[in-house]
Amino acid sequence: MPIRPSPIPARAWVGALRLGVAGLSLATLAATAADGSAARCEARSPTQRQTVVELYTSEGCNSCPPADKFLSSLKGRPGVLAAAFHVDYWDKLGWVDRFASPRYTRRQAERQAHTGARFNYTPQVLANGRDWRAWPGMPEPDPSASVQIRLQRQSTTRLVAEVTPLAGAPARLGLWWARLEDGHVSPVRAGENAGVTLRHDHVVREYAELPVWANDGAHSWTIDALPQVSPNPAPNSAPTTAATATGRPAASRWLVVVTDGVSGAPLQALELGC
Repeated sequence: MPIRPSPIPARAWVGALRLGVAGLSLATLAATAADGSAARCEARSPTQRQTVVELYTSEGCNSCPPADKFLSSLKGRPGVLAAAFHVDYWDKLGWVDRFASPRYTRRQAERQAHTGARFNYTPQVLANGRDWRAWPGMPEPDPSASVQIRLQRQSTTRLVAEVTPLAGAPARLGLWWARLEDGHVSPVRAGENAGVTLRHDHVVREYAELPVWANDGAHSWTIDALPQVSPNPAPNSAPTTAATATGRPAASRWLVVVTDGVSGAPLQALELGC
């Protein structure tokens, strides 16, 4: 997953924002070519900081389905962006979660020092980087964002992300991105959820972090995502090609989150679905 950073002049960044997106608080723009294909796909973040909800879950955990449903209920909710990280430490207990990854387990462990949680558990909900046990309630909306994000999709696997620090931005910044899918269905045949059909949205299928950088002006990155390749299913797991709720391939979206480089707390987030 090559990620190529390059600083851009702040003036060029401001000018880019003014081209075609003036007056929009949160916009996804898709120009249509003569043949009907999307000629341009881009978005920029609003002035208010978005609430980022992370769920650490597993298909092998019988207390997780209510949290999965809660995350699905956030689809389309203004000011809220969500991501479901399926951890793998349940996989040895009878059912292998086809969405699980040791990288997501590692992320949960690494974030613990800053979340306020005493231990890692499932289902765990983080709201803006903090352990949040009051779900399905949500925290109050945050004040104005201290960074601005612009995303432009150049192909099915290539995304350009531009980040501009604003007043109040910390001295060091970080960024993580994920490719999300909605509408997955898993008929569970073993483990604690045996006999249950689970439905998932906001599923993280690909994920990476950028190295922390100094707040020295606007920066741009080209992110090349790899086409999703499904591994051979384990004996006790749903087929990796299981249908979505509609029987069609899962809808894919990009999520980019800019964070405080020290605490990892989200400063702003933006999603691109076109």
